[in-house]
Amino acid sequence: MAERDLDGELDAFLADHETDLVDFRRDLHAHPETGYHEYRTTRRIALRLEAVGLKPAVLPKGTGLTVDIGEDFGGPAGAPVVALRADIDALPINDEKDVPYRSLNRGACHACGHDVHTAVLLGTGLFLARTAAARALPGKVRLIFQPAEEVPGGAVDVMAAGGIASVDRIFALHCDPRLDVGKIGTRVGPITAACDKLTVKVSGPGGHTARPHLTADLVFALGKIITELPAALSRRVDPRSSLSLVWGRVRAGSAANAIPDDGVVEGTVRCLDDAAWHEAPDLVKALLESVAAAYGVVPEITYQRNVPPTVNEAISTAMFEAAAERVLGPDAITEAPQSLGGEDFAWYLDSIPGALARLGTRAPGSAADFDIHQSVFDVDERAIGYGVRLMVATALTALQDGGTVPTDALPGTTSSRRVPESLLG
Repeated sequence: MAERDLDGELDAFLADHETDLVDFRRDLHAHPETGYHEYRTTRRIALRLEAVGLKPAVLPKGTGLTVDIGEDFGGPAGAPVVALRADIDALPINDEKDVPYRSLNRGACHACGHDVHTAVLLGTGLFLARTAAARALPGKVRLIFQPAEEVPGGAVDVMAAGGIASVDRIFALHCDPRLDVGKIGTRVGPITAACDKLTVKVSGPGGHTARPHLTADLVFALGKIITELPAALSRRVDPRSSLSLVWGRVRAGSAANAIPDDGVVEGTVRCLDDAAWHEAPDLVKALLESVAAAYGVVPEITYQRNVPPTVNEAISTAMFEAAAERVLGPDAITEAPQSLGGEDFAWYLDSIPGALARLGTRAPGSAADFDIHQSVFDVDERAIGYGVRLMVATALTALQDGGTVPTDALPGTTSSRRVPESLLG
């Protein structure tokens, strides 16, 4: 498909469908469903795909689905397979916006833009289905509507169900409320961080605050763990890895004059470096035991693996940028900053090449200063049309390149990291 033909096709398609896609997004926004409860969302997506002759397959747990475009339209044998992914779950927070499409489900809100991701991928699928029916799709595209990104675990479920089997490359977008609508943020290498959960429980004999020397001063020891563990980690790990331990919850005691016999502190460990992510659990445990021993308390650590760093492969990022230049213009591309937020798209990138890009959702000149995971989060809905243009062009760019990789390109990051068995459960 020639460049000007693609632009014309996209213009015509969006003229007919953009309002409908915005309505679809608003319907999802008004009926948000949290991870592994996205039954209505899954049905709504499946019905729209089936209406154009596609055959979506719901994932084994009953939420989320995949669908292949091109396999039933006489595509060439051995042609490349490109996957496009959108996450479909909402956050477990209240929606505090005063808009007609405000959440009707108390305690659930699309405050991270997953409703936008879903509408973009639906529109992309509808356009590519039309392209495939016209025998103009040079390969196969797999759409992945993934559940439970916020839990996390949805990406691992998709992989366990064969969702990226035979896929050559994978791409995804994520809303960025700090980026103007019409802009796309790209980055080679780590774009989001590993994010693990750490729980430390300490115990001791307890006692009277008048005689701390006769017992283990558990609250004081817990305070030392809270302050010294992050400080020690910062001196034991290369600072370029951006490893960060931040506490979010602490509990100990119930009386001012009694030293408690147990206490707990919880937080997250984040980093951008894969090697540091692998080493973090053993290092955290060793440092914790050292600090606790000095104050006579017994530590119990629970280190929960969640997601690795999201590391964008260079060639896939270049494909994103080439597609953006083609359908959005060269001025649309900007460098995305690194984020210490977690994103389970990282699991896909550990197995196959791919890239995650940022989709601008801020109205240019707007005084609103939204951030994701806020109860008032919202977007400039023109981002949906821009997202469709970008994902269509990215899929076609990757298919037309046939999966070839220039020899002078930077190496990708497709190591053989094994998904923890705890996530597979």
